[in-house]
Amino acid sequence: MTAPQVADEVLAYYSTRFDEHARLASSAAGVLELVRTRELLRRHLPAAPASVLDVGGGPGAHARWLAGDGYRVHLVDPVERHVREAAHAGCTVELGDARALSCADSSCDVVLLLGPLYHLPERADRERVLAEAMRVVRPGGLVVAAGIQRFAALFDHASLGRLHLDGREERSGRVLATGRNEGREFTFAYFHRAEELAAEVRGAGFAGTRLYGVEGPADSVLKAAEAATGRQVPEESELFASALAAARLAEAHPELVVASSHVLALGHKPGQAAFS
Repeated sequence: MTAPQVADEVLAYYSTRFDEHARLASSAAGVLELVRTRELLRRHLPAAPASVLDVGGGPGAHARWLAGDGYRVHLVDPVERHVREAAHAGCTVELGDARALSCADSSCDVVLLLGPLYHLPERADRERVLAEAMRVVRPGGLVVAAGIQRFAALFDHASLGRLHLDGREERSGRVLATGRNEGREFTFAYFHRAEELAAEVRGAGFAGTRLYGVEGPADSVLKAAEAATGRQVPEESELFASALAAARLAEAHPELVVASSHVLALGHKPGQAAFS
């Protein structure tokens, strides 16, 4: 198989600079992202043992609980380190590129794109990823695409009390204007406007597209609390419970989707579902 054609900066970031395996457990905001993503997926997934293709699934944070729920999960990621770590998550794994999947046509019940789109700043590349998802998912099958929300960097730097430091205000302004992250605190990335992500999923031919804000309007509070105390806010705390309740309540108000750091767009491939 041809090696994945991913930006060197992205590969280096996940291979040597950043531990994606720990990201969803090492902060309250990360735990909130995991909890909310899991509950939203469980709400819409077909019954196990449907087949799930986890594209850009990293070291297997979601593959692990999906396999535990009884799904047949195959994970594809362009980072060798992630593929090695995901091999212990209860799924099959493959080094690969979201824009050129090895799976056969109409071979998966669900395709998860919980990472690839925000590392592809060119719309043509994102369209290739979504076209591949359309190709490999069965008629009636589900695709779930994640984006980093356009205002996430602004909220993040402000909640940590550093927006005014070291040029972050200027860089955040450029992200707000263009969607392109320069790769300082985070790596090379594209931050979507929420409706832009939904439009890309609809443009690929998926029907019934729905948008969800993942973390809701209070994850900045969790980040600010941790920055102030130097300690992780426990999942069992009242502050975490309040942030989770806020995320759930915000679902009924589409205007609040912009308050989340991550956004999910869900759609189905036209046709009659025949999950197996």
